[in-house]
Amino acid sequence: MSGTGYRVWPVAGLPEIREGDDLAKLIAAAAPDLSDGDVLLVTSKIVSKAEGRIVEATDREAAIDAETVRVVARRGALRIVENRQGLVMAAAGVDASNTPAGTVLLLPEDPDASARTIRQGLREALGVEVGVLVTDTFGRPWRAGLTDVAIGAAGVRVLDDLRGGTDAHGNPLGATVVATADELAAAGDLVKGKASGLPVAVVRGLPHVVAADDGEGARAMVRGARDDMFRLGTSEAVRQAVAQRRTVRAFTDEPVDPGAVRRAVAAAVTAPAPHHTTPWRFVLLESPGSRTRLLDAMREAWIADLRRDGRTEESIARRVRRGDVLRNAPYLAVPCLVMDGSHTYGDARRDGAEREMFVVATGAGVQNFLVALAGERLGSAWVSSTMFCREVVREVLDLPADWDPMGAVAIGHPAQDPRPRPERDAGGFIEVR
Repeated sequence: MSGTGYRVWPVAGLPEIREGDDLAKLIAAAAPDLSDGDVLLVTSKIVSKAEGRIVEATDREAAIDAETVRVVARRGALRIVENRQGLVMAAAGVDASNTPAGTVLLLPEDPDASARTIRQGLREALGVEVGVLVTDTFGRPWRAGLTDVAIGAAGVRVLDDLRGGTDAHGNPLGATVVATADELAAAGDLVKGKASGLPVAVVRGLPHVVAADDGEGARAMVRGARDDMFRLGTSEAVRQAVAQRRTVRAFTDEPVDPGAVRRAVAAAVTAPAPHHTTPWRFVLLESPGSRTRLLDAMREAWIADLRRDGRTEESIARRVRRGDVLRNAPYLAVPCLVMDGSHTYGDARRDGAEREMFVVATGAGVQNFLVALAGERLGSAWVSSTMFCREVVREVLDLPADWDPMGAVAIGHPAQDPRPRPERDAGGFIEVR
């Protein structure tokens, strides 16, 4: 933080907070000397109490379940989850301390709104323009120990974006965004303490962090899913990666990083395969010309097949339009099956089973590929069309005669967030003997 210096002190004299209490009035009575430009740091626990976020819960785990949107990681009884407020934290912020037996304390339903209410109340009670942060205790994935962070904010510039500036040596700053609100919250925690009964602190001497309006709130500090490089946790990583893979049919014009696709191929070729073989080949169509030549040739072959089937021109046009997902994608990959290392038995039944094993292995490789693309934040759609005109694909792409195209994968950045996936009961797909 910049400036010539600042002071931090706790607010003493607050009573035990109960549901319905007006926090702004209580704080104003305990700290009547608040001044313009001060920042007030309010522990979320007393906000929750005042807002009636105490619920009966003989089973804290059930309360955590109710507040959890997504499990990020789990180790024994400890769960790191994303909660309803979008915060990733232990136990969804459900607290069983400093609350009557048989109850738990939930986080404020909307911490930013809570901060705005306190700020407005102090403005009315004392005539001052202060910033307000609602704070809570967080652990950090790569650091031992806990610290306070801001989960709600009003009138505080929560982030200080230094990108585009230079450091003291004139070097450009390309990635520096300072979490000002979290720095303030941690400073307040030094004087509030965890068990001292001092849930409010004041920071004075940093008026530049206080905004005239309420500002964007602490919600602006929550990293969105698309920018979260560490969205997947530990034991849940594989399960969530598979669950988050979705078929994407609309893409933006943003170019696809070829390195990301090659990393996905590296994941694909770790799939199981019969006889220690490597039955996968991936043809990557990185130029618009190669994609257009292939798709034009496939379209002509498809139209000819449909006409031979007696389809009407209207029906043909409708079916051909289904292939637009490939034409509109900025990148295509064609996975191919090769039978190198397969066994020949001399009878149709066993030779057919041998090929089926290789087909299954190719499918496993493609699934690895799709999941890895999702991990690279790329959308994809696996389309079967190349399987219906393999000779055409081999000719256009100049592939060996023993490479069997197994569909095509459209790849790109999703144009929109996917719709929620309908729940499926796994029990409906299971038979136990």
